[in-house]
Amino acid sequence: NAEDINIDQIDKNAAVIYPILLDNQLSVILKLPGTDNFRYASVSDKNFAAQFQETLFNLRVNITTIRGINKVKLPSNQLYQWLIKPFETDLEIDLERDDSQIKTLVFVLDGLLRNIPMSVLYDSDRERYLVERYAIAVVPGLQLVNPKPLLKEQLRVLTAGTSQKAPSYELEGFSSLPNIQQELEAIEKTVPKSEKLADEKFTKTNIQAQINSEPFNIIHIATHGQFSSNPDNTFILGWDERINVRDLDLLLQTRNLTPSEQAIELLILSACQTALGDTRAALGLAGVSIRAGVRSVLGSLWNVNDASTAEFMKQFYQQLLQSSSSQIRKAEALRQVQMRFIKGEIEQNADYDKPYYWSSFILVGNWL
Repeated sequence: NAEDINIDQIDKNAAVIYPILLDNQLSVILKLPGTDNFRYASVSDKNFAAQFQETLFNLRVNITTIRGINKVKLPSNQLYQWLIKPFETDLEIDLERDDSQIKTLVFVLDGLLRNIPMSVLYDSDRERYLVERYAIAVVPGLQLVNPKPLLKEQLRVLTAGTSQKAPSYELEGFSSLPNIQQELEAIEKTVPKSEKLADEKFTKTNIQAQINSEPFNIIHIATHGQFSSNPDNTFILGWDERINVRDLDLLLQTRNLTPSEQAIELLILSACQTALGDTRAALGLAGVSIRAGVRSVLGSLWNVNDASTAEFMKQFYQQLLQSSSSQIRKAEALRQVQMRFIKGEIEQNADYDKPYYWSSFILVGNWL
């Protein structure tokens, strides 16, 4: 069950940031680990709401296409100035990660901010993105489902997806995603304990049978889909039909396993996107996890090229398994992949350092 938790109890290295937008004022609250005190900052102006919306609009427009990096950096730096700059000393921003208590930033986001990845906030003084300093997660509120880290030796992954032109794609007017085959095969090679439901095997019945038969702690679904604040517009596409969010919730809940095996730690939706113009769409993503008892969801805020997504996901699983500790921190694994993209360490494409490719993926829920 979800319960109110004190983040200090589960992560002594996480700070929580709550931005709250009022009429023409942005208030930001910071909760640091190890203290009950809060820090506050605010900015207000008679035209602030319009300026704020314009900044977010410019950032969203430029981040969701393959454009010059500078068009992203200007609005993302403005957002950094509002949300992070007032707290730089509290967040120990100039300390190396290993020397700092603050390693993870957990955001409780409001309104339009939900459609912006916090990883892309740009610090122009230090010339780096926020994710280059902190692991980042988003939570719908301070209710988490029994948060625990993944154990590397217990990693079991069920993958499902279709790379061919599935009947459901034809019906719904979606194009095929040829690189999904490569994505699923890479996971199969990387994770010893994994099962795959590809193409015509990717059906509701087969997912249910697999989830009931083995204690998978990661469910990885690579298919077209959409997340919206309206459940009727929230769905993924199986091989032969649309699977709406209510069906997905039920599928994820149907586990006849012992209580210790029950929780799905992570649901990955690698080719879905949030509904355009829906400021609460990312909550649709979070809602799946909360209703179905899944501890966290890794999803995309916009539709990214499927070749780069395949590479991103391959790298993510490699990071999960390369962790020096037996406990894997999902937000840190995500950060490491994003760092590799930013630094141009992915050989397939010289453009992969652009935020379009790496910043769309957000972790919602338990970041451990």
